[in-house]
Amino acid sequence: MTPMTVTLGLLWVVVIFLSLAVLALARQVGILHERVAPAGALIHGAGPGVGEQSPRLEVHALAGNAITVGGNLPAGKALLMLFISQTCPICKKLIPIAMDFSKSERLDVLFVGDAELSEQRKLIDQFGLDEHCFVNGSKIGLAYRVDKLPYAVLLDDLGVIAAKGLVNSREHFESLLIAKETGFASIQSYLKARAEPVQ
Repeated sequence: MTPMTVTLGLLWVVVIFLSLAVLALARQVGILHERVAPAGALIHGAGPGVGEQSPRLEVHALAGNAITVGGNLPAGKALLMLFISQTCPICKKLIPIAMDFSKSERLDVLFVGDAELSEQRKLIDQFGLDEHCFVNGSKIGLAYRVDKLPYAVLLDDLGVIAAKGLVNSREHFESLLIAKETGFASIQSYLKARAEPVQ
């Protein structure tokens, strides 16, 4: 047996071992993929719940126009409210995502802040927000008991809360729409119901 043959034999053993290791790793990745559920917007217990009628609030946007939150919208429409702040870095990351998402999903969007007007003007200038769709004040936040940002509420065309929760990615916005379409309060409750055996 020549040294070349021994080396070739060892190389084949290493190749077979590595192939088996890659197959085992691929199997584990598949198992993890099944076990790890998609992340949805995080709901906390405060404020009006999903499926309840939204509080009806009369507010004014920064442009001066009157807005009725919780009122009826044209059939099939929905309103996405995003609670944001100039001092919240995640909010700044989410604003362009929310604008793009609302456009692609044909949602009306309302940005809600509670800060000094000068701070809100900076935010509006930075992201080119429409002052007709920006409300500044504590009225809406208090009605929904919003205590952490960024927070989103999705209202259907009848003013019913279709979904709500803390958001920090496009996937969280998508989970709000999935919750609205499926009738479940969150993606987690949907997955739990799907996993339960039918009786």
